[in-house]
Parts: sequence; structure tokens; C-alpha cells
Amino acid sequence: MTTSNDVVRRLQRNSKNIRNICILAHVDHGKTTLADSLIASNGIISQRQAGKVRYMDNREDEQERGITMKSSAIALYHQFGGGEYLVNLIDSPGHIDFSSEVSTAVRLCDGALVVVDAVEGVCPQTHTVLSQAWGEGIKPCLLINKIDRLILELKHSPLEAFYHLQQVLEQVNAVMAMLHTSKVVEAANQREMFQPPANKPDQTGDQDEDEKAELDCKEEEGGSDYFTPESGNVMFSSALDGWGFSVGHFSDMYAKKLGINAEVLRKTLWGNYFLNTKTKRVCKKAQEKGKKPLFVQLVLENIWSVYDAVVTNRDMIKIDKIVNSLNLKLPPRDTRQGDPRTHLSAIFTQWLPLAKSTLDMVISKHPSPLQLSSERVENLLCNNAMAFDSFPKETQQLKQDFMACCADPSVPTVAFVSKLFSIEKSSFPQQQNRPLTQEEIAHRRELVKQRRAAKTEPTVEEASTTTTTTSTNTSTNTTS
Repeated sequence: MTTSNDVVRRLQRNSKNIRNICILAHVDHGKTTLADSLIASNGIISQRQAGKVRYMDNREDEQERGITMKSSAIALYHQFGGGEYLVNLIDSPGHIDFSSEVSTAVRLCDGALVVVDAVEGVCPQTHTVLSQAWGEGIKPCLLINKIDRLILELKHSPLEAFYHLQQVLEQVNAVMAMLHTSKVVEAANQREMFQPPANKPDQTGDQDEDEKAELDCKEEEGGSDYFTPESGNVMFSSALDGWGFSVGHFSDMYAKKLGINAEVLRKTLWGNYFLNTKTKRVCKKAQEKGKKPLFVQLVLENIWSVYDAVVTNRDMIKIDKIVNSLNLKLPPRDTRQGDPRTHLSAIFTQWLPLAKSTLDMVISKHPSPLQLSSERVENLLCNNAMAFDSFPKETQQLKQDFMACCADPSVPTVAFVSKLFSIEKSSFPQQQNRPLTQEEIAHRRELVKQRRAAKTEPTVEEASTTTTTTSTNTSTNTTS
């Protein structure tokens, strides 16, 4: 589906239905391939070319080296819940040498898609981008990518893959816990620094208990910063094969088939729960009782079956059964493909479309520009060296206009400069040499001739000096 420029302009004026997000990850974790899939949903490139074109890598050196070196932005149209939305997407580099580009992207956005390789897990740059997103106060969502590597490279069974994904999720949440703890401790230290000591010694114990209770309360509040599949801020995907899903997708799918409440299934689909086939009830302690967890039984085994039929063992009869059971309609050219991965992508893009699941999560979990916090607006309007209250009243008034995000012409327009470049003056266009006209060339020739003539014709002083020198030499010779 191709979106016209008029639709984009119209949606840009509706701040409530805008999402400003960036894609953050370690190098080669699949950011640009994910961006290709999202761009293909708008008809800008073909779905077949997603992951191969690297559309956001628009520099020649980026295409040659196969990595993103500069941040690139694009606006994407998406329909969700009966409404029209515009997603302003920034694809940022993953290499540590271009971390300044990541800082720029994070500063401009309200949310982030953090991509993690399912095999490699949390890498150094993953830790860095999570810290940058935390420091800027933007809302992150997690996308565990390259699950196909667990199937085709590591040869994991569905149960082994489930435990591996749990470990990856724990690694990411461990980073978030460390960031939250450091923030709480820093806030407590600042409070002790500026708060006068207690006057009465006998109140020390009560004060310590109050501080501990306050810290515990803040830790509980930090629970919303963690990534949990049941809350909808975690996705599992293979961007190369074009599929992705959240727990909510399968809970809605199986709720009617199993006769279980969709909300209950969403909360228990990820975790140590199993399905009792006799009573059709969800029970706890799947691992202790030697049962398959719900996520393995209802999700991973189905995905593994598709890979086994299409790629590993190539069983056309089994493929037809899978396509019919999922009510998919594949074009004949896809079923006759000699490349199994192309056939696989054709099945998954209809069954578990990556772009739709990702953009749905972006719209439902990431805030709009109207939901900017007062603290973040002040941080954007001033640096840490100055207090916001010290600015003139006219500048402080911009805070309300900033938070309103109104497109009315009467409201001041705020432009935020996120990055400055140091450029030599000689590189500016006005300093570059331009072609001379014929008149200018003739004029310069005349000036050159005049300078040469001036050098060849001695001046009066030079002539008198020469005459004096000659007379002196003659007198000297006569005396001798």
C-alpha cells in the first residue's frame, strides 16, 4: 500500500496519532532488515526485497560495508484499531564508532525498538543503547530477532529454544534492573546531600525505615520498565524471513479454539504454565511436572513444524496441509520457488506478518508526542548546566507550547538542533572556485601583463642607485 504525500501531511498535524521511534541494537542484530520489512508494508519496496535492499543505508560506503553508518529517517503509514497513524522511524547505526548517531536518534524520539539477536544475546552496544534510552527517558520495547538461527544453525528443539529465550530476556532485564537501581541510589544520595540532618537522634531509626520504604516503592514503580511478554512490550521475530509476533497474537488465536479467556491465556502463555488437555485448564509448574510449557506447545512447535516442512526436509504434502490449516492463499509462483527460504517467507508473511505486529506494538506501547513528561521537555529545552527556572519567562512559556504539540500557525514553532557539525570555512559553496567569464579572464590577463611590465621597467630610484654604484666602482678602479 502506497501512501500519498497529502495523507502524510494531514497525519503530521494530528499529534495524537504520531509515534516517533528509533531502532537500536548491536551491530548485525537485524535493525536494517527490520526497517526494510516495515518500509515494505507501505509499498515503497517489494516484500521480496526486504532485507536485501537495505533501503535505509543510502550511502555507497554503507552498501559496500554492509553496516549502517549514519542515521536515516522515514515516515510510515499504519492502520490500527480503526484509526490512521503515522510512525516516524529512525534507523540508527549499531557500531560503537558511530554512537554519536545513536545519541542523536534517541534524543529526537519518544520510543525505541531495541533489537537483540536470539543467539548472541546482550552485547556491549546493546547495553549502551539501553543506557542511552534510559537516560533520555524514552519508552523501549524489545524485539528478540533471528530466532531462525536457533532452528537452522543451533538445531535447538522447541523446548531448548524456550529456555534459551528465557535466558536472553533475563539478560536484558538484568541491564534494566541495574539502570533502575543506579537511578534510585542516585536519587537517594542527592536527597541526603540537600536534606538537613535530623535534629533528634531518636528519630534516626524511623527515618531509615521511611527511606527504605520509599526505595522499595520506587523499585516497585520500576517494574513497568522491565520487558515481559505478557505486558505486550516483547516481540519474537525473524526479520530475514519476514515474521514476528507477540504473545497477544497467539492468545487471541487460541482463545476461541480452546475456550479459554484471552486475557488469562495472554498472562500464562509465557512462563511455567501448561495446558491440561483433559480439563482444558491452564495449570502451574510445568517444569516440575515434566510438561511442555504453553509457549512451546502452542507457539514454538508450530513454527518449528513450518521450518521442518519447508527448509529442513522439504515435504510438499506437509506444506499443503500447513497452508490449508492456516487458511493461507499462496500465489503459484511462491509455491513453485526453488529457494526454500523464499517459499518460507511467503508462508510466514501471511501467517505472522512482521510489519503489522511491530507497528501494532509501536502504536499501542509507545507514547505520542502529547504524552511527553514535563521533566523531559525541560531537559530538551535546556542543558544540565543551567536550571530551567533561570531562563527568561518567554523561554519558559515555550514549555507549554512544546507539550501541546499544536500545529496551529499561531503557535510558536520549536526547532530542536540535535547535532552540530564542525566544517571548515573553505568547504562552503561560496568559498569554492567557480568558472570565470571571458571578461574576467581578459581582465586578469591584463593585470598579469601590467605586473610583468612593472617588474621589467626599473623605477627612478632604482636607476639612480644603479648610476651611483657604477660611479663608485669607476673611482675605486682609478685610485688603484
